Amino acid sequence: MKHRKLVIIPTYNESENIQDMVRTVMNLDGHFELLVIDDGSPDGTGELVKGLQKDFDERLHLIERKGKLGLGTAYITGFKWALSHGYDYIFEMDADFSHDPKDLIRLYQACAEEGFDMAIGSRYITGVNVVNWPIGRVLMSYFASVYVRFITGLPISDSTAGFKCYHRSVLAGIKLDEIRFIGYAFQIEMKFTAWKLGFKIKEVPIIFTDRTRGTSKMSKGIFKEAVFGVIWMKIKSIFSPYQLNQSELTESGLPVK
Repeated sequence: MKHRKLVIIPTYNESENIQDMVRTVMNLDGHFELLVIDDGSPDGTGELVKGLQKDFDERLHLIERKGKLGLGTAYITGFKWALSHGYDYIFEMDADFSHDPKDLIRLYQACAEEGFDMAIGSRYITGVNVVNWPIGRVLMSYFASVYVRFITGLPISDSTAGFKCYHRSVLAGIKLDEIRFIGYAFQIEMKFTAWKLGFKIKEVPIIFTDRTRGTSKMSKGIFKEAVFGVIWMKIKSIFSPYQLNQSELTESGLPVK
């Protein structure tokens, strides 16, 4: 069976990277499709994507939003679009080549061939595999995942990772409208929710290389959201247990766990 695969990439001012990223993903084996969700980039990122669409035979898609609305809301928009258009495997990836597009194939294999529901491109499952980050940022990222495991019990070494593959059943099973966070805490919340709902998760070791072009979107506000968001998630899970989105699973023709 030929699976339909969609890579979702949110963008804001990624004109220096987006054309190379689109061409790289389009040239991978396995017939990946790509959905760019651009938040009104003033540097013309969206226009560059439009210029490439004629070259890729309806495999390159674009959603343009009117402002910088946050990483989490971009992915939720993309997830809903993917479910409504019948994709089997849906991927998250950054535009700046910090994630190696070739690793999309390994994430897909972990789900489609090994039977996992979610595969995470993990920087920390086999040590610390980060290139070109200052030591302070490496330590902050690594110990953020330690903190998440300590507070929540989530058995994942890289809980803030943003390079993932989902089987559509995961996104159908999660009540996407109840996902609260919009920054990097969104990445933690999605993993925690999938784990609480009983989906099978695998970490696939990757090498993460910091961007060489463009500007990082990390901020103190995003970090603060993650720190306090983890505590909120743990408390919520105690008093309001996570439940599958039964109606969406049924509507999608997927088995209810």
